Amino acid sequence: MDVIGALTDSREPRKYWSVLKNRLKKEGSEVTTNCSQLKMLAPDGKIRLRDVMTIKDILRLIESIPSPKAEPMKLWLANLGKERIDEVFGPEIAINRAVNYYKTKNERNRRSN
Repeated sequence: MDVIGALTDSREPRKYWSVLKNRLKKEGSEVTTNCSQLKMLAPDGKIRLRDVMTIKDILRLIESIPSPKAEPMKLWLANLGKERIDEVFGPEIAINRAVNYYKTKNERNRRSN
């Protein structure tokens, strides 16, 4: 519900999620199959069963939401996928990315100390 609320203008994220779950099931998506329920504190302060997902399934859910607010995330996911495919065909790209990541991480650590 949190993802739906953040990425849509729906006044009723619970209803939106219910409709989306049914649509995804009909399409054969495993996103809803992988959705579990855990007892969690709800916005009304009561402990209720709430749908929870893994990060992978949340990213797949975002791809399924037809909303302008979801578009930046979809573009980011598409770019990330393209980068990883490029790295498969050019392993030096992955090596350079890893080196740059660790250089940046080390610089941040030095500044914070």
